[in-house]
Parts: sequence; C-alpha cells; structure tokens
Amino acid sequence: MKVEQFLEHHGIHSNPFAVEDAQTDTVFKNRCIDSTYHPAWQKVYGDPQDPSTSIVFGEKGAGKTAMRLQIVEHVAKHNEDHPDSRVYIIEYDDFNPYLDRFRDRMFGRNRYPEKALKQWKLWDHMDSILSIGVTQLIDQILQTRNAKPSACKIDPAEASKLDRSQARDLLLLAACYDQSTAETFKERWQHLRKKLRFWNPKSWWQFATGAGVSVATIALLITMLSRGAEASQPPWWLYVILLVGGWAPWLWKAFRSTWKAWGIVKHVRTGNREVFSLSRLLMNFTLPEMSSQPLPTHDRTDDRYEMFDKFFGVLRSLGCTGIVVIVDRVDEPHLINGSPELMRLLLWPMLDNKFLKQPGIGLKLLLPIELTQFVDRETKEFYQRARLDKQNMIPSLQWSSEALQDVANARLAAVADKTPATTLRDLIDPAVSDQRLLEALRSLRVPRHLFKFLYRLMVAHANAYTDHAPQWKVSSQTFDSTLAVYQREQDAFDRGLGAG
Repeated sequence: MKVEQFLEHHGIHSNPFAVEDAQTDTVFKNRCIDSTYHPAWQKVYGDPQDPSTSIVFGEKGAGKTAMRLQIVEHVAKHNEDHPDSRVYIIEYDDFNPYLDRFRDRMFGRNRYPEKALKQWKLWDHMDSILSIGVTQLIDQILQTRNAKPSACKIDPAEASKLDRSQARDLLLLAACYDQSTAETFKERWQHLRKKLRFWNPKSWWQFATGAGVSVATIALLITMLSRGAEASQPPWWLYVILLVGGWAPWLWKAFRSTWKAWGIVKHVRTGNREVFSLSRLLMNFTLPEMSSQPLPTHDRTDDRYEMFDKFFGVLRSLGCTGIVVIVDRVDEPHLINGSPELMRLLLWPMLDNKFLKQPGIGLKLLLPIELTQFVDRETKEFYQRARLDKQNMIPSLQWSSEALQDVANARLAAVADKTPATTLRDLIDPAVSDQRLLEALRSLRVPRHLFKFLYRLMVAHANAYTDHAPQWKVSSQTFDSTLAVYQREQDAFDRGLGAG
C-alpha cells in the first residue's frame, strides 16, 4: 500500500513528518508557528515591549531554528499591532561572509581556523551585527529590489522624521557598514543622501578655495606673460606658494579623511570597504562634524557601543523602541565545520554582560548543546564577566515524551481534513500501549528524531501491505522493529559515526 493511501484513510492530506528542517518546513511555518511551542518559549521570547537577553543550549533537532522563526513571526505581529513601538529584528545566523573577510586579512599560519578564530573579538561581532542591521534598514529606505524581507516594516517616507544630526549618523553608519551589492558603494550612498535630503555645502569650501586660488593664479600668470616685460615677472616659486596655500585646507581635509578611512578599513575586519572610495565619501562631511564623531578606527568596543547608540537613535526616530538580535546556526560556517572548540572561540567573546545587557536590546543566543561542556569548565573570571545568572539561560532545550506527542498531534491536526483531527494514538495499534508509546517518544528526545522516526514508521507500514489488503493501524511488530533500527542509527549519530 502507499503512504498517501494510509494518510487519506485517516483524513490527512499530506505527510506532516516528511520535512526535518524548520527552515523549509511549510507545515510548521504556515500552520504551527503560532500554536506549537516548547515549554520554555515564554522565557526565551520575553516581552517585546522591553526586549531581554536569553541564552539557549539545545542539541541538533531540538527546535532552535524553529524557535528563531517563531520569534521573528511573533515580533512581526507585535509590530503590526504596535506601529509606534516596533521591535527591529536582526538575524545573525549566517557567519560565512564575515568569517571569510576576517580570515582573508590573515597571513601564513594565522589563516588556520583555530589561529584565526583566536583573534576574533567582541568588536568583530558588533561590526557584523551592525552590518546586517544597517544594510537591511537602508534596503527598506531605498526600497531595494530583492532585499531580504524584514519583520520590522519601515516606510521610506518615515526617513523624513530624521533630523540633520540623525541623517548624518545614518550616512556615517552606511559608509562604515552598508554591505549591499545591489548598487555600487558610491551610488547607493549618494541615493541615501538624497533620500535623507542631507546637503552640506560647507564641506566644499576647501575645494572651492583651492579652485578659486588656482584660477586667480593662472589668470595672474597669463596677465603677466601677456605684458611681455620679462624683467618684471615675479619669481616662479611665488606661484607655487599661492597654489599650495590655496589647496592646503583641502589637502589637510583629504589627509584627515584618508587617515580615518584607513583606520576604518583596517579595524572593521568583517567589512569590504576600500580606503579610496570610503575617504571620498567622508569628504562630504565638514571637519568639525567628523572630529566629534565616534568611528570604528581602533581595536576596541567603546567606539562600537557608540555606533550602536547612534543606530538605535535612528531607529527610535523611525518608530522602533527595541532591537532583538537572534544568533543561530553557529555550527554551520565552513570555518567552524561543527567543531565545538571552534564554536567556543567564535562565541565566547560575545558572552560579556555589558554587551548582553544593553538597554532596549535583547540578544537571543540559540547555541549547540556541545558548548555547555565548556561553560561548566570555565573560571570565576568568566562567570563574573558573562553573568550567565542574569541572562535567562536554558541549559538544555529538553522535550518530554508528552510534549513530543503534543507536537506530533499538532502537526497531524494542521494537515487534517476532518474534525476532530486524527491523533498519533489513532494511527498505532492498541497493542502498543500508551506507556510504551510514551517511552518510545522519550527515547527520541527531540522533534527532528520524532519526525524521522514517524516518517520511517509510515513507510515501513506501507511496505508491509498491498493496496488490495491494506491495514489502517501500525502494528506492534512494525513499531518495535522500526524503533529498534532507528535507535541504533540515533546512537551512531550521537557518537558522531552516522548521518542521523
């Protein structure tokens, strides 16, 4: 018999256990995202009116990515209901571009993953987060095509709410952190400047002075030569002095801008800026405007905290009263390649109480369970710096057998064609007692293993019968044999010897 035939008999129009990854799970995203939760959901999500930090450790398949999608969905609904107190979402879940740029700056043995990650610091995380946040904000202001959808919708017309100082702050943030490739760096920055209506004629007085002196000097030279009186000609070096004196203010400004651009390019190690193009943009600001502004020109967090404050100030004027940063998929970058030790090197700089407890900013760290072994072995200084006791930490994203049964029933209900919907208990022969069923679910531990097992169970049941002599209940024998095989594979996966 066919699996579809078995499901249709029970009033189910599609197999709810066929997809194992929440990222591509349409059943979850379309029907279960606002109804199926882990028991610790509320502690992780918190209150969007006052975003808080939470740190979650969970094994593969425990639902960390599903929880990230739920946070994004619930924040989006909150933003629709509270347009004047929206929450800005930054999904920090793709580390590859930032790690690649960071590693490209290394030479020789420093390019080895472990040596490279030992040089990764907190300000590199802050630069990466600002790059994501600034880029998606500018995408919305400029209505960039094919931009990643955001849970916090910002109307481009709202850019008019920014005063001159905030427009300057956003332009500086764009100069340092905008990573879009939709346009050239210069064109996109100029489009943003026009959108913000930021005009700064004072920034051109040095160039105007130099050009004016040059014209006057050339006119003087032509006039003197036209008289033909060679004896009355002033010395040649006087013209040189006039030209150098006229261009001196512009040369000084160009030197200052180039120096700052070099500092930004050098110290924003996750960026993709070039000194020349960046210095040309910085020339659009006056020297007083630039000298009083924090820029990421040193290897330290102080400048980055001030850049965060500027970014948050811009968002407040646009109607956002909070920021939520979601950290996920830490084990997936190719530089990490699933190594717990390399994950620790990447993540540990972020475990800083000052960073995790910034007012109005909540960080949701969804981390692999393998990192807990390092937490348990840390020193007193680490605990005092991280203050994990204040971070809403969940040591393990565990699922009880009853919770897993609820998840299975919710997914069956999501694809059911009848009411009341079929439950997991309805699919399995009564010879498998309720206690035996719960024990089996407990051994599976996490939703991903649950889905894999139930999918295999249905396939094994369908293969055991023909279309002309179907059976509508999974037999005890099929249940036990399939579970035994899956548990062996699950054990091999836990020991790193199988695909899972």
